[in-house]
Amino acid sequence: MVCPDLSAQNSAVSIAKVKELTKESCDYLDQTNYEKSLKKSGIALKYAFDLKNDTLISRNYNIIGINFHDLGEIEKAIFFYKKALFYAERSNIVSLKMMITSNLGNLHFFEKKMYKEGIAYYKESLKFGQQEKYLKEVAITNLNIVWSYFKVENYKEGLPYLNYINAHQNDLKGKSDDIALNFLNGMYWSSVNDTAKANMYFSKAVSASKSTEDKQDLSFAHLEYSKFLNKIGKYKQAYDNLLMYNTITGELYNETKLKKASIAGLNLELDEYKRQIEKIENEKTSQSQSLKKSRIIVILFILISFIFLFLIITLIKNIRFKKKHNLELLEAKEIAEEASLLKTQFISTISHELRTPLYGVVGITNMLLEEHKELSESEHLSALKFSARYLLSLVNDILQINKIEENKVVLESLAFNMCDEITMIKNSLSFLAQKNNNNFNIEIDEEIPEYLIGDKLRLAQILINLVSNALKFTKDGQVDIIIKIDKIEGSFYHLDFLIKDNGVGIAAVDQNKIFEKFVQVGRKDEDYQGTGLGLSIVKRLLGLFGSSIKLESDLGKGTAFSFKIPFEYNTLKTQKIIEDIEVDLTSNEIYKILIVEDNLINQLVTKKIIEKNNYVCKVVDDGFAALKILEKEHFDLILMDINMPLMNGFETTKRIRLEGVKTPIVALTAFDKDEITDEAVSAGMNDIIVKPFEPVKLFKILNYLITEAKKAG
Repeated sequence: MVCPDLSAQNSAVSIAKVKELTKESCDYLDQTNYEKSLKKSGIALKYAFDLKNDTLISRNYNIIGINFHDLGEIEKAIFFYKKALFYAERSNIVSLKMMITSNLGNLHFFEKKMYKEGIAYYKESLKFGQQEKYLKEVAITNLNIVWSYFKVENYKEGLPYLNYINAHQNDLKGKSDDIALNFLNGMYWSSVNDTAKANMYFSKAVSASKSTEDKQDLSFAHLEYSKFLNKIGKYKQAYDNLLMYNTITGELYNETKLKKASIAGLNLELDEYKRQIEKIENEKTSQSQSLKKSRIIVILFILISFIFLFLIITLIKNIRFKKKHNLELLEAKEIAEEASLLKTQFISTISHELRTPLYGVVGITNMLLEEHKELSESEHLSALKFSARYLLSLVNDILQINKIEENKVVLESLAFNMCDEITMIKNSLSFLAQKNNNNFNIEIDEEIPEYLIGDKLRLAQILINLVSNALKFTKDGQVDIIIKIDKIEGSFYHLDFLIKDNGVGIAAVDQNKIFEKFVQVGRKDEDYQGTGLGLSIVKRLLGLFGSSIKLESDLGKGTAFSFKIPFEYNTLKTQKIIEDIEVDLTSNEIYKILIVEDNLINQLVTKKIIEKNNYVCKVVDDGFAALKILEKEHFDLILMDINMPLMNGFETTKRIRLEGVKTPIVALTAFDKDEITDEAVSAGMNDIIVKPFEPVKLFKILNYLITEAKKAG
C-alpha cells in the first residue's frame, strides 16, 4: 500500500497539527498498528473538515482506506478510497491522485481478483504522472503493475514495467520497496529458468529479515521464494520459507489487533454518519434563515409580478407588430412568387415564339442546301444557317438556366461511348477551330471502358460550352481536351476532365465573376459573341453531378478548366439500355403520316423532311380538319402541333382518342418538353419532339411507334 508523502504546506498551527496527526497515522500503518492508525487519521480527518482543506481530507481518507484494505474490509476500503479520490480531484494534487488510483488498482487486482480492472486503475495512475514528473509515484505504480502481471504469470506484459523500475530503482526511496523489487526480479528470472539470478534476487529480498518495517512485503517475499525453491527441488528450504510466511502473516493479523481495529473502524463510520447528520442540520438551519427572509421574498415577488405584467403587455404589442409585418412579408412573398411565375411564363412564351420561326429558317436553309448543291459554297446561306443555330443556342441557354434554377433538371442514365461523344463535339466545333486557326487536340485514357452509363447529354453540354469558349478566346493556338481516370470505386469510374488553351487568359480579379449569369469579362464587344450564360450553366450542371469546376488562368498565357464526374461501368445495364434504344430504321414499307400544323412555313418544312424519306403525308391546318380526315382515311402516325387556333393539339388528341382511333400521335411543338409532358400524356399522346429537331431523331421515333402499333394491332 502507498501512504501519502507529507510535504510542507501552509505554516498555520492548525494545519501543522493536522499534518502531524496524519504522519503519525501513516507511521502506525507502516507498523501494521491499525487501531492507532485509524484513531489518528479519524482525529486528523475531523480537523481537516473543520479547516475545509481538501488535500488533508483526501490524505486521511486514503490512509483509512489502506487500513481497511489491509484488514480485508474490501467494500469499506473502496468507499474510503473513492472519497479520497473525490477530494484529491478537488485539490488537484497529481501525486495524491496517482497514489489513490494505484491503491484502487491493488484492491481490485489482489483482493477482488478483477485483474483487468486492477491493471486499468494502475495505467490510469500512470496517466496522471505524465502531466508532471512524479518519480516516486510513477516508480511505485510501475512496481504494482509488474506485481499484477506476474501474479497471473503474464511475464511478457509485465517485463517492460520491471525494466523501468530496475532503471529507476533509486526513485523508490525505501527498503520496503526494495524487498518487492527484489522478489519480483526473482519471479521473472525463475519464469525464464535462470536459477542463479532468481536465487540471488530472492535471497536479497528475504535477507531484510525482521529489520524491515514492511513485514507484509517480507511475507510475500518468503512465499514466492518458497514457490521457487519447491520448483527447483529444494523442498526443505521451501518449507522453511513457507513457515516464515505463515509466522509473519500471523503476527500481522492476530485476533486482538483485528478486534480493536474493528472497533476503531466502527467509530470512524459513526463519525462519517455524524458528519452527514450535521450537514443535514446545517441545511435545516439554512432553510430556517431563508424563511425569516420570506417577507422580503414576497415583496420581491410582487415587484417581479409587476415587471412580468409589463413584459406581457410589451410582448402582446410586439406580437401585433410582427403579425402586421408578417402579413406584409407574405404579400411580398406572393408578389415574388407571382413575378417568378410570370418570368417562367415569359421565358416559355418567348422560347416558343422564337423556335417556331427558327424551325422554318433552319428547315428552309437545309432544303436549299440539299436541293441546290451549287449554293453549298454560298457565304450568305452559311451565315444564315449559322445565325439561326446561334439564335437557337441562345434560346436553349436561357431555358436551361431557368430549369436548373427551378430544380427541374434530372440527370438521365444513358449508355455512351466516350470517344464517340468527344469526336462528335470536335466535329460540331470544327468550324470555330478553323475560323481562329486553332489546333484541336484530344487525349483519352485508354483504360476508360468502351461504354459508360450516365447523362451524356449534360456532359456534352458542359464540354461544348467550355471547348467553344476556349476556341473563341484562342487564335492561332491550341485547345486540348484531356480525359483521365482519377479513381475507380466499385462499378464507378471517376473521370478527370481537363480543357485548356493558350489563348488570352482571364485576369485574377475576373475569375470569380465568370460563372455568374450574363457576365463576360476580358473581351472587346466586336471580338466575341455570346450571352454570358455558358459558364453559369456549366457550374450548375456540374452541381447536379455532385461536382465542381476548377479554374487556372493567366493573362496572355491561357486558361485551364478541370472537373471530375463519376460514370458507371456495368456491361449488363449497358446492354439493356442499348437494346431499349436501338430501333431498326430500315423498312421497305411506305408509311402514311398526317401532319396537323397551322403555320404554312412549318407545314412546308415538315412535309419536305417526311417525304424525303419515302413517307407519304397529308397536311391539315387545324384540329377540326384532322378529325374530319380521320373519319375517311387511315394513317400510320399523326404529327400534332400544340399551339393552334380554334382547337389546340391537346384537345384535338383527346377527341381523336374518344373516337377510338389508336394511331400513334407525336407532339411536334416549339414548347419545351418538360412543360407539356404531363398534359401530353394525359391527352393520349405517345411522344414529344421539340422543333427544331434532328431528322434522324424524328424518324427513329416514327419508325419505333409505327412498328409497336402494328405489333399491338
